[in-house]
Amino acid sequence: MTDANNASLSSAHDRWVDRDAAVVWHGFTQMSTYAENRPIIVESGEGRELIDVDGTHYLDAISSLWVTTLGHRVPELDAAAREQLDRVAHSTMLGNGNRITIELAEALAPRVPVSEPHFLFASDGAAAVEQSIKIAFQYWTNQGITNRTRYLALGGAYHGDTIGAISIGAGGFGTDMFDPLRFDVLRAPGYDDPGWADTAVAMIRAHAHELAAVMIEPLVQGAVGMWITDPESVERVADACREHDVLLIADEVATGFGRTGTLFASEQCRIRPDIMCIGKGITGGYLAMAATIASRRVYDAFLGPDLSEMTLYHGHSFSGNALAAAVALRHLQLFDELEVLINVRERAAQLRSRLEQLSNGNHAIKEIRQRGLMVGVELTPPQDNLRWGRRVCAAAVNRGVLLRPLGDVVVLMPILTTTAEEIDRIVDVLQASINEVCAR
Repeated sequence: MTDANNASLSSAHDRWVDRDAAVVWHGFTQMSTYAENRPIIVESGEGRELIDVDGTHYLDAISSLWVTTLGHRVPELDAAAREQLDRVAHSTMLGNGNRITIELAEALAPRVPVSEPHFLFASDGAAAVEQSIKIAFQYWTNQGITNRTRYLALGGAYHGDTIGAISIGAGGFGTDMFDPLRFDVLRAPGYDDPGWADTAVAMIRAHAHELAAVMIEPLVQGAVGMWITDPESVERVADACREHDVLLIADEVATGFGRTGTLFASEQCRIRPDIMCIGKGITGGYLAMAATIASRRVYDAFLGPDLSEMTLYHGHSFSGNALAAAVALRHLQLFDELEVLINVRERAAQLRSRLEQLSNGNHAIKEIRQRGLMVGVELTPPQDNLRWGRRVCAAAVNRGVLLRPLGDVVVLMPILTTTAEEIDRIVDVLQASINEVCAR
């Protein structure tokens, strides 16, 4: 390629970045330095790759922030969207129904680890979490119990960015300034503490009389840097909730739809939460959709006379969106047809082996934490403020692989249909990028 062509491509990218920065406000992004961090501007996608406005291909090793499951432009999902467009894109679920949304709920019902589930749909994970908070509170109120007003959550917890979600969350992520708006919760240690479950169980026992619910992220606390726990610890906490009659909310927005090796992480923990939140991968990354799932026990507490106070007065304009539901239903079917979970387990084992080789004797790596295809590689920069996480990810992007930093933790979240060759490419690029940053 000539220098003139290179200059043309570079200017095309720069023009799009300028247009972007002039009108778009990106979340979790300091816009004053947006252009300096060389964002890619996506034009299209194909398989596990994204293609920018210059025509450069990037292997999507973060599943477009954990939402893309089977890849980009999946023919079967494209067809499901087009077919539904020939029917209707959306109709309200407030007081009415939609055939395709009913079919989705029917298909999900036997797959979720919730007893006799009922689905309250929303648009994203934070909205699903907000719904779960309100449902747990009103569950007790509807029974005339007014002292169950508190929640127990974990250190390192992240449940979204709305006010209720950041209250249940453990802070950080730039949310501390909103402390005056947050409500107080009981806080047990996070998964980085080996004794987290002992403390949580003791707190449940001591505070059961005032607890509306306990909220956890089963097995993996993703946003804090992929903190991992064992299934038995999660099961012990669930047992304590059941013993002391406290509702258990499982936030599976990030861990759901195959990321940990089973369709839902709760399956590995042998728990059946009273309320469950799902999102991100529900439509394979195609359309915004989430759901709060209530067990029959919880759902029945809201049944009463028409227009009574027992009604859940909560809903969203696009709840149960038909177009999203059609894609989500086909997506769920493809998990079986393509034997997706088998590939997840095989690729997870391969990734573990390759990362063990990478970390052996590598002083730049402090720890590797993995559950299924959810991976955090924690780096050890020799001093503060070196931004190793961001620099390693930038070096990886230059090599055509998209990774994402959480501080000095590099997140790997390969798409569930990723091939063995692509796993090798991800690790090879990670290794080269770490070496480059260390050499500086």
